[in-house]
Amino acid sequence: MALFDCKVDARSGHARALTYTTAHGDFHTPMFMPVGTHATVKGITPDQLTALGAQVVLANTYHLAMRPGAEVVAEAGGVHAFMNYHGPMLTDSGGFQVFSLADTVKLSADGVEFRSIYDGSRVFWTPEKNMAIQQLIGADIAMQLDQCAPYPAERDFVAQAVVRSHKWARRCLAAHTKPDQTLFGIVQGGMHLDLRLESVRGLLDIERESQAVGGRRFGGFGIGGYSVGESHEVMFETLGQVARALPDDRPRYLMGVGNPTTLVRAVGEGVDMFDCVLPTRTARMGTAFSSTGRMNMRNAKFARDFTPLDHACTCYTCTHFTRAYLRHLVKQDEMLGGILLSLHNLHYLLDLMRRAREAVLEGAYDAFLAAWMASPAARDY
Repeated sequence: MALFDCKVDARSGHARALTYTTAHGDFHTPMFMPVGTHATVKGITPDQLTALGAQVVLANTYHLAMRPGAEVVAEAGGVHAFMNYHGPMLTDSGGFQVFSLADTVKLSADGVEFRSIYDGSRVFWTPEKNMAIQQLIGADIAMQLDQCAPYPAERDFVAQAVVRSHKWARRCLAAHTKPDQTLFGIVQGGMHLDLRLESVRGLLDIERESQAVGGRRFGGFGIGGYSVGESHEVMFETLGQVARALPDDRPRYLMGVGNPTTLVRAVGEGVDMFDCVLPTRTARMGTAFSSTGRMNMRNAKFARDFTPLDHACTCYTCTHFTRAYLRHLVKQDEMLGGILLSLHNLHYLLDLMRRAREAVLEGAYDAFLAAWMASPAARDY
């Protein structure tokens, strides 16, 4: 397969199993991407990520641009060399972080101005500047600069964000020139199906215009603006129709979602890729995913429980340590507690998506989804 080719290996209902080629190797979907915001997945070494079966690691453009600076990452040889991780990587544009700082954001026809959370300095990003930063960082997949509307938001505001995201998508695609990196467009539109579908059509129009003059196409598509405060049921009212409106020959990436049941349901709607800080953030708070539902390891009932964390799990944590020891680490605020629970939670989601892929390859995804929804693991999500 050529660089950024996408092969559909199998289908089962709306669920798909894809193989996607990058300069740092192929990855296979459905799959979950651990988040390494600052070019590190907190508490986890690159070797451990590989051992866990992580296929793509995500880093954040906003944070790396602010510190240590994209130029420093480039001087190190790019983000792979900088963090000594040599599998496929993706950088989000930083747009979500920028627009979360609503009080400091100033929009203009050219781009967005915001105040750095690190030193308070004013920063101005055009789509072209954002592309230049992501190309310096050097991940395999870059994301367009977009405007992510909060929830709830007035329809007119969401519609304006869709228009602005379209304008920026066109400029990002024109400015993106790194041959060993591809660019994903991003669908916005809030919880409004018509705006979501308009966003999809706009991205495809931009792509056709680019290709008509010898330009590039999008390597895949992010679905942004979900999991921003709405209930999961509200998200699923529109998610499937939006995912299936996107081209069938490229990945569909639901951004910022890490809830196990949401992943399983979304795969059934035609989504291929996911990322979220949830597994590592909740681990640092003492929470573990498990085959029987979420476990709060601060709970006193684990104080003398000398059984594995999850009897159904084969990860390093579950095969080497007891619930009692993990509770002890968490209660003492020991660094190791967060590390061991992070290893477990990441293994849990990565393995869940591995099993989802197997179900698609076997043509049995509906049965896999039904079994998951009937299991204790789905209860708390």
